Amino acid sequence: MMLQKLIARLRGRPLNSPHAEAASELPEPLSFAQAGNWEHNRLVVVDLETSGLNLNKDIVLAIGAVAVNHGRIDLADQFESVLAQPAGRPGESLLIHGLGPDALEQGQPPEEALLSFLRWAGDAVFVAFHAPFDQRMLQRALQDHLSLDRKPHWLDLADVMPTLFPEAKVEGGQLDQWVAHFGLNVAERHNASADALVTAELMLIAMHAARRQGIIDLAGLERKARLTRQLRAQRHRF
Repeated sequence: MMLQKLIARLRGRPLNSPHAEAASELPEPLSFAQAGNWEHNRLVVVDLETSGLNLNKDIVLAIGAVAVNHGRIDLADQFESVLAQPAGRPGESLLIHGLGPDALEQGQPPEEALLSFLRWAGDAVFVAFHAPFDQRMLQRALQDHLSLDRKPHWLDLADVMPTLFPEAKVEGGQLDQWVAHFGLNVAERHNASADALVTAELMLIAMHAARRQGIIDLAGLERKARLTRQLRAQRHRF
């Protein structure tokens, strides 16, 4: 807490004490090794809707997430919130995510939405498709609204899938391509909760494939993701 207060003071905006107290009570995020076997633990699959794709200036508009408990999607354990934007700032992606000024004005105050999400997520490892984008956007939102430097561990399914399914030859490697490859149904694309749910379905597919290869923990899946990143770096080198 002292470090958070110092960071907030250096940034010129003091921590709001109720939010600071709530943030101080959050559990420490688990590492991949600590999370262990997914059959015995909870992880959360996250999708963010944002005002655009610029990591430095665009903002989080909505959070959708669903828990995978003991290796199964738990539909009773979900989170969804639209972050209020009083100025009605939908951004260039309005036509994609459909969040107009009215929906944004009626959303939760960002501080409350973000704290509610962190309380719900607890110490779980986060899973997302193209996780670095969601990770950076969420981290910025936490810093901007709560002066909170919280760093949960993120597993990137976009890196996991190619090493588990090299025969798939999915062109582009986008979420839509993997969804089509496995014939999954999406209730409403570019809706945070619907995208989180279909990403969770991909996670279950990945877990099933990993289990056939003798991998039963998140650390093993992260090693698969790291292999994809290494191969990508080697291709770019030549």
